[in-house]
Amino acid sequence: MILAGTITRIAHAILLADGWRRAGIALAAGAASALAMAPFNAWPILFVTIPIAVWLIDGSASGRWSGAWSAAIAGWCFGFGYFVAGVYWVGYAFLVDAKTFGWLLPVAVAGLPAYLALYTALGFAAARFLWVRGPERLFAFAIAMACGEWLRGHMLTGFPWNAFGYALTQPLPMAQSVSLVGIWGLTFLALLIFATPATLADDPVDTPRPYRPVALAVVALAGLFAFGAARLSMHPTAYVKDLKLRIMQPNLQQDARFNYSAKNEVMARYLALSDRATGPQSNGVKDANILIWPESAFPFFLTREPDALAQIVNLIKPGTSLITGAVRPGNATGAKGPRAYNSIYVIDPDGSIRGIYDKLHLVPFGEFLPFQNFMERLGFQQLTKEVGGFLTGSRRRAMDVPGAPPMLPLICYEAVFPDEVMTEGQRPGWLINLTNDGWFGISSGPYQHFHQARVLAIAEGLPMVRAANTGISGVIDPLGRITASLPLGVEGVIDASLPRALGPTAFSHYRNTPFILFLVVSLVFVGRRRFRV
Repeated sequence: MILAGTITRIAHAILLADGWRRAGIALAAGAASALAMAPFNAWPILFVTIPIAVWLIDGSASGRWSGAWSAAIAGWCFGFGYFVAGVYWVGYAFLVDAKTFGWLLPVAVAGLPAYLALYTALGFAAARFLWVRGPERLFAFAIAMACGEWLRGHMLTGFPWNAFGYALTQPLPMAQSVSLVGIWGLTFLALLIFATPATLADDPVDTPRPYRPVALAVVALAGLFAFGAARLSMHPTAYVKDLKLRIMQPNLQQDARFNYSAKNEVMARYLALSDRATGPQSNGVKDANILIWPESAFPFFLTREPDALAQIVNLIKPGTSLITGAVRPGNATGAKGPRAYNSIYVIDPDGSIRGIYDKLHLVPFGEFLPFQNFMERLGFQQLTKEVGGFLTGSRRRAMDVPGAPPMLPLICYEAVFPDEVMTEGQRPGWLINLTNDGWFGISSGPYQHFHQARVLAIAEGLPMVRAANTGISGVIDPLGRITASLPLGVEGVIDASLPRALGPTAFSHYRNTPFILFLVVSLVFVGRRRFRV
């Protein structure tokens, strides 16, 4: 009874708050919610912060339009706090070349969250339109917010980073449900489950059994955990026979990676690390079938530097292939030189290029500028300083690598877009993610990136191999077990076997169908309540 009285007093205080006090509550609750994401994974915090969001909507002004506007303001404050705390690390990228981009640091740290918070504002406003009394309003909240999150992941090239569903992907047994419903279905479930304590402050007339939703949420969490534990026990890690990977993590500073004068230093570091013995029986890179280097590995066009290719041929020897990121010159030419792709090469032992993948999903302001020509005329440039911006690849397809199953390449944050890992033709046997998270220093960003790539592997039932310049590099099996890894901010190599893929998951078969069913069924449920009222 004491706990119920305390929760009721807190809820009433939030309902009655207005002006700056109401905005401050929303901002603080949003910022605290970021603790649910990697590297903290303190997801129980959402049992406190998400009910605050529900009470903020409860306390919005009466009237359909005024209530929606009041809810939207609270939603924007909640989202702004969440994204400032969760993606603050974006600002680190503007300090790599502080003389050129440092002045944009406040714009990046505040501007991106301000934009992303618009989707949270939309979710709060839409929830207010659907609002009903009693526990049914939790479904209205989950519907509206999950749709807002989906829009955030798709509009204007999309940015699904730290979708609320990731809160239910730690510990590992919990994450297995993403193989059933995908990250958007899990986002709906997370919002619904974490909102349930809001009913503890409800009027008994509206909610005669206020503890029932919380009890059902606990049962749901237990069910997710039990399903995941059973799935993990049924599928121990198995490996592709006679295949050894070597992943090289150079931990190069950003200024070296984009400075042609550092060419010899870069190549020397790569060659020495790649041939480093990692055990008493190791014979360096000669023991590996596949050598893997990270994204945009060279401060030059690799195919236009015969001496660099010759060094690679001398390193890998017969029986070994190299998979590496590289900037690839395109046919298009801008006013100041050739345009380029951000690419992945598969290189045979004789130095010939077996396969090329050109990145499809480019990073706004990092690899291209919106309204590129206009922005460049005003003197702006993207962080990579590629004049005209990078060119976009044409299609995503599995690539052939000798001695290995077909491989699906993903560059940088392509690994956090769950709806884009679809290929023409055959299902791949593994995913590879080459990235350069060195832009973001020792911060939360690389941990979040690694975790979201891990969740993608679980959703698809495919192993993930990840090579990152500064970390975190690793090998992940199709259930999310990390079989080998290197920590953030160190140089080194990983020698590891490639885990075998599982069969197609429910998510890989049905994609977002479960998410759509959650929305439709919940809309019917809420609609029936509104009709009765």
